[in-house]
Amino acid sequence: MDSTMPLAASGARTRPDGDRSHIGRITVIALVFALLAAMVLSMTTGASGASLGNFLGALISGSEGADALRDYAVIVNIRLPRMVLGVLIGAGLAVSGLLMQGLFRNPLADPGLVGVSSGAALGAVVIIVLGGTAMAPFTTALGIWSLPAAAFGGGLVTTFVLYRVATRGGQTAIATMLLAGIAIGALAGAFSGVLTYIASENQLRDLTFWGMGSLAGATWIKVLAAGPIIFAALVFAGFLAKGLNAMTLGEATASHLGVPVQRFKRITIVAVAAATGASVAVSGGIGFVGIVVPHLLRLAIGPDHRYLLPASALLGATFLLFCDALSRTVVAPAELPIGIVTAAFGGPFFLWILLHRRSAFAW
Repeated sequence: MDSTMPLAASGARTRPDGDRSHIGRITVIALVFALLAAMVLSMTTGASGASLGNFLGALISGSEGADALRDYAVIVNIRLPRMVLGVLIGAGLAVSGLLMQGLFRNPLADPGLVGVSSGAALGAVVIIVLGGTAMAPFTTALGIWSLPAAAFGGGLVTTFVLYRVATRGGQTAIATMLLAGIAIGALAGAFSGVLTYIASENQLRDLTFWGMGSLAGATWIKVLAAGPIIFAALVFAGFLAKGLNAMTLGEATASHLGVPVQRFKRITIVAVAAATGASVAVSGGIGFVGIVVPHLLRLAIGPDHRYLLPASALLGATFLLFCDALSRTVVAPAELPIGIVTAAFGGPFFLWILLHRRSAFAW
């Protein structure tokens, strides 16, 4: 009888030490409900006073009163595309940050911090300022997709340059990466400044508010223009989990495990550029989502990208919708640019990461 006790005890312990896959599954499920709550919050928040409950009631009853028509216009044409765009952009930025952190194997890689967003912004600024003159053939050929396509191109070029500069012999130096990112961001900012200088008065006003980041101008046309690109990048990123797990062990080990390292890096760079470029094109500069969300989740559920990828998409979307709702209520009936709100959360968190890991960054 006593001899069976150790066997029973060992059999009851099915998970090895350090395995947090069950936490990952629970976290993903919890984040699904958190995102649903954030979506409801986004649909019910605003200065217009439109009621989601009244809208649904009028829709069921078939009422066509003035209040019902007003609620329909506000919810369907303003809040719903804003919510959809917020979900896509939040998920896209968070997953882009996670992909970059997995590719560079360090927690400070983020599209906004290392110049990728600046490159994407430069591509968008080129279209905004020169879309009716020098870039007219490009905008005519691509139509509503010209802006996200240009931002994608800018993000792709800057991501590729960053990787080439910061990586040598299969190893990426974090100091080099950060300094290269600063240089790339400065160059992109300089070119954007030149274009801003020659912009018209209307273009200048648009660029000023666009640069601070906002979902206020969300329309179904913008959802149609950027949504498919971001969604495709997110779906494609889901197939990179196994490769990212292998890359955490180093490029040599990943290659021995059967990962085609060079092709994998190129695919990851394209996915990051697509999601970041399309997001920046329609929302402007929204920072820190890509560094806050993946780092928090990595602390909670561990380094397994099978759970980090869906969890980052869900938490990124939830975080951005929460920040958007806050931006609409803090100074109501006016709105704060959402980039200010995300920076208010992300800046202190970024400093905490630096202080927490400063010994690893010494050079």
